[in-house]
Amino acid sequence: MFIRAYLRASTKEQDASRAREDLQRFVDERGLKIAATYMENESGASLKRPELFRLLSDCQPGDVLLVEQVDRLSRLNAEDWARLKVEIAAKRVRVVALDLPTSHQLAQAGSDEFSARMLDAINGMMLDMLAAIARKDYEDRRRRQAQGIAKAKAEGAFKGRPEDEKRNAALTAMLKGGQTWASIVAATGVSTSTLSRLAKRIREEDQPSAAN
Repeated sequence: MFIRAYLRASTKEQDASRAREDLQRFVDERGLKIAATYMENESGASLKRPELFRLLSDCQPGDVLLVEQVDRLSRLNAEDWARLKVEIAAKRVRVVALDLPTSHQLAQAGSDEFSARMLDAINGMMLDMLAAIARKDYEDRRRRQAQGIAKAKAEGAFKGRPEDEKRNAALTAMLKGGQTWASIVAATGVSTSTLSRLAKRIREEDQPSAAN
């Protein structure tokens, strides 16, 4: 049995490694070791999480997927959560979450078959419940955010995300230098919509000089 730690944060501005010490303390208290750590900055509301699926690909039957909280594993809708559970079940992986005490015993090997099946059943039920709560929390926060933006727009106070002037200046220089959009996207990872907006700005700035 290998214990594989999964650390996730939603954005690059957040620290995905923040929970590493808590996970390490959990295994130390039980005389266990973390065999591998998988870390990524991706939304828990999406199944597009390469590190999570690399972890599952590496797993052997009986391995433990260790997370700080169930919402680190899932803020998925019901359909996607069902898909992820199928992947986990196919690998016969035990999910252990620090915020789910019923799962802690699954980190220990040696349970008899009956006890193991009972623990799996209880843990599965609790996982479903916490995953549903995590999804509701995600949807509630999104709704409140949308309401706040709508209110700010109505009051004329919403200005959107601040422009990254340094980045946009570099992108503008690349566009003016004749680089293709494809090469800029490949080099910087910027979206084509951003390039389109900057290209439009360049055309608008050039119009007065062209008229003169």
